Amino acid sequence: MVTCPSPCTVYAQRPQSSGSAGVTCVLLLELIHLHLSVAAATGHTVVLVDQTEDILAKSRKGIEDSLRKVAKKKFAENPKAADEFIEKTLSSISTSTDAASVVHSTDLVVEAIVENLKVKNELFQRLDKFAAEHTIFASNTSSLQITSIANSTTRQDRFAGLHFFNPVPVMKLVEVIKTPMTSQKTFESLVDFTKTLGKHPVSCKDTPGFIVNRLLVPYLLEAVRLHERGDASKEDIDTAMKLGAGYPMGPFELLDYVGLDTTKFILDGWHEMDTKNPLFQPSPSLNKLVAEKKLGKKTGEGYYKYK
Repeated sequence: MVTCPSPCTVYAQRPQSSGSAGVTCVLLLELIHLHLSVAAATGHTVVLVDQTEDILAKSRKGIEDSLRKVAKKKFAENPKAADEFIEKTLSSISTSTDAASVVHSTDLVVEAIVENLKVKNELFQRLDKFAAEHTIFASNTSSLQITSIANSTTRQDRFAGLHFFNPVPVMKLVEVIKTPMTSQKTFESLVDFTKTLGKHPVSCKDTPGFIVNRLLVPYLLEAVRLHERGDASKEDIDTAMKLGAGYPMGPFELLDYVGLDTTKFILDGWHEMDTKNPLFQPSPSLNKLVAEKKLGKKTGEGYYKYK
């Protein structure tokens, strides 16, 4: 039996009558409920895999709650259609505590566990032993090098990045990351898969942060450095970017929303890869807040305090 270090999801084959190629995938950890809702609602049969039945029961409850919120908005004037949508989607989801029993017949495995290279490599090494020859592996990492994860397997040509954005039901973007070893067939299969989910794929090479984070994180850190130098208050910086650039959130508001620990983890990883790059230099105020467990909205305090 192969157990996952965190919740995992296995999507079973999409019906051939849907007009797209059959796809199965494994998805792990934080994005689990949102990805499940999207995949099951777009015609994929889903098997949710985790270590215990208790965790599976809680996960299924979370999925159902998420679906009810989606259905309430999607079918605001048709309660019957909302109920049918929820029932049909839930009927596409089953559960298992044995990843090996489902991974061996999958077409696509998508990993989204903790951002730790060692843990990811160990997981993929185990799954690599049970997955079929044709199975494509993908990571949802937002900060680690895809090539470093792919090298833990025997299928580098069938390995790529598939980076979704939160909240998954709302955000249309998916970054499809192609390493130097990723085959064109693998890349095209992942692009097609994201389209079946109703997403808009964009392509990027295996560069730190890919497209969005590579542009976003340095912008956020430059705002922090501007404040650290005493050039402007965080409140004025946020106001300036909202009113002057038309951004929905200022950089400090966004940092607190994302989680200061998440931003620090990404920055530390990039700094380790390229210590001389001025964009990747550590931030004293960010390090201090994370050390004090003031991680943003999720802890009630970050750069701002929240009630």
